[in-house]
Amino acid sequence: MAAAAGVVHRQGAERTTIADIAHAADVPTGNVYYYFKTKDELISAALAEQARRLADVTGRLDELPDPLARLHGLVGGWVAQRDLAARYGCPTGTLATELGKRDPGGLDAEAGAVVRLLLDWVERQFGQLGLPDAAGLALTLVGAYQGMSLLANALREPRIMVDQGARIDAWLDSLRPGGAAAEAGGGGPADENP
Repeated sequence: MAAAAGVVHRQGAERTTIADIAHAADVPTGNVYYYFKTKDELISAALAEQARRLADVTGRLDELPDPLARLHGLVGGWVAQRDLAARYGCPTGTLATELGKRDPGGLDAEAGAVVRLLLDWVERQFGQLGLPDAAGLALTLVGAYQGMSLLANALREPRIMVDQGARIDAWLDSLRPGGAAAEAGGGGPADENP
């Protein structure tokens, strides 16, 4: 599953073959066919692996006592993956976009469920901070990540992740209960001056 997630991220769902996964996992192709009869089963496994990795990350972040520190940790993790994002984009976001071009109701829904896991976790952090419209703030934060990943990938410029990560961190700090942005209703990373 880890090999599937990596290859699908690098090559995309349509270009990936079961043989590619077998090669990446260093196993005979027949072994992969034993577990995954179709490419869609393989993509589903890659999405399950992405969900598992997200659960690992958020589980580690949940050990931090402060929700704001957890959100900063999430952003720091995104920035740490800047070279990968600049080359291939966000693993789940790029796959969700690709699968969204297929007939709806299958793997695109699975990809959306992985994105929903992240949104729900981020929303809980904003809720624990006592901020109004935690769901809207979660959309703003995850949307900012998807945007910076897309731009870093399109322009092949990892520095975008660093610069936009710093802007997101400053925005998060401005949302502290009693902060100016929190009293004014939130805003978003784009509302900050460069």
